[in-house]
Amino acid sequence: MVEWAFKTVELEMRPVYVRLDSRTLAHVFVVMLAYLIMRELASRWKDIELTVEEGIRELGTFCVMDVMVKGELSCRKLPKPSPNIQKLLDAAQVTLPEVVLRDGTVVATTTSPLKAGKPR
Repeated sequence: MVEWAFKTVELEMRPVYVRLDSRTLAHVFVVMLAYLIMRELASRWKDIELTVEEGIRELGTFCVMDVMVKGELSCRKLPKPSPNIQKLLDAAQVTLPEVVLRDGTVVATTTSPLKAGKPR
């Protein structure tokens, strides 16, 4: 079942060349945690006609809006989710905050979370 799950949800326990045992264990921990999250989402979304991958892709379209006051970023606000996204959030029992506090962190990525970890 574990092998099937890894192939099905595209989790890869590929060889990682690290020098420390603790880093190898950390890699195994992260992969297993991802697997458990995928299983939990599959369980919670079983009545929604989407795969976990499709659900995560749908959630990936939900973005924070910057609220500007006098040309300065004052806070970040979450827009009202689309009906499909709200259905996923409700099934996963997730309640979104109204405002996302600004902490100065900037995240930029060119890699899709679903493709991360695959060999290039």
